[in-house]
Amino acid sequence: MNYILFDGPERNNLLPFTYTRPVALVRIGVLSLREKWEKILEASTSFETEKYLSHKFQIVELEKNIKINPAFIPSENLAGIVKNLKENQALFFEDQPIAYFYSIGQEVNFDTFEIIQYAHDDILKITHTWDIFRLNGEAIIRDFKLLTKGRTSQPIPDSVFCVNKEQIFLEEGAKVELASLNASSGPIYIGKDAEIMEACAIRGPFALCDYSTLKMGAKIYGPTTIGPHSKVGGEVNNSVIFGYSNKAHDGFLGNSVIGEWCNLGADTNNSNLKNNYAEVRLWNYNTENFARTGLQFCGLLMGDHSKCGINTMFNTGTVVGVSANIFGSGFPRNFIPSYSWGGASGMTTFKTDKAFEVAREVMKRRNLEFTEQDEKIMEHVFEITAKYRRS
Repeated sequence: MNYILFDGPERNNLLPFTYTRPVALVRIGVLSLREKWEKILEASTSFETEKYLSHKFQIVELEKNIKINPAFIPSENLAGIVKNLKENQALFFEDQPIAYFYSIGQEVNFDTFEIIQYAHDDILKITHTWDIFRLNGEAIIRDFKLLTKGRTSQPIPDSVFCVNKEQIFLEEGAKVELASLNASSGPIYIGKDAEIMEACAIRGPFALCDYSTLKMGAKIYGPTTIGPHSKVGGEVNNSVIFGYSNKAHDGFLGNSVIGEWCNLGADTNNSNLKNNYAEVRLWNYNTENFARTGLQFCGLLMGDHSKCGINTMFNTGTVVGVSANIFGSGFPRNFIPSYSWGGASGMTTFKTDKAFEVAREVMKRRNLEFTEQDEKIMEHVFEITAKYRRS
């Protein structure tokens, strides 16, 4: 069967992260949403996404197809029903389509479909940006089971202090010495060729993905995910870093989501709790206003390719767009538009030629290319976010 992962109505609520990727490439738990679906379905997938993203993230459509909304995190129950869908059947959760079977060229009208209601109680769905860190603990637990089922961890060195060792898994090439790993509150997964340096203290649930490094003396409170090819130090609590990003020095990151190709300068700190303990309101691109989160703890949400200088301070519930560069003393505003340059004392526009020059150099360090497709996507993001910079 040919599976296509489509961007559902959640897409605009997941900005700024979906400015530069389909919903399916959001990371939560150990794996991205796409990786979860592909592993559990034992099949490859393609994307149905925004037109400006589709040249890089292409759709593969065959005669018969099943489209899936990847914002629904797969379980064995859910994947089993999706696999067994028949033509003109659709799987719904309440009034929301999870997946449907259609033929190429068919006009999809759910009034003509046989609707199957999903009746299991294991639904886990990303609707808002803050769900990425809020649901990360359960997502890590599910991915840990999916990735380690029937497998044996690499040996854990004797110098490592472990609690609940059977819930700690090291992939091939993973390195850890003189660290404390406490999996009593959730599993700890250490990816291929990842490294945990000396004196790190970790409480699960926690995932350190492939080729990433946890620097000496880091303090990690779960549920936290550090995506592939990242370097992290200091104190981190209940946060998700998608990958290829660095927070290499001391400073606090809590209840936060950081995209790809970001860098947090030394001693960057974010607040994750208001002084009056009130509910956090967060910028929402869909409504173009500040939305109620229902959360008391909510920190920093930063889009791809954004950076901040040393000693940067972020207020509770700050949203930073794509390719922003933040520096200077004081607290910048709690909504920083894409391609902003500056800080609390004021912002100017970070021109695309300069932003792309930085992106090329940063990606080159990881032996990756900032392609023409990447450039066109980033140019489009610059254009559609101009209204926020003017305001």
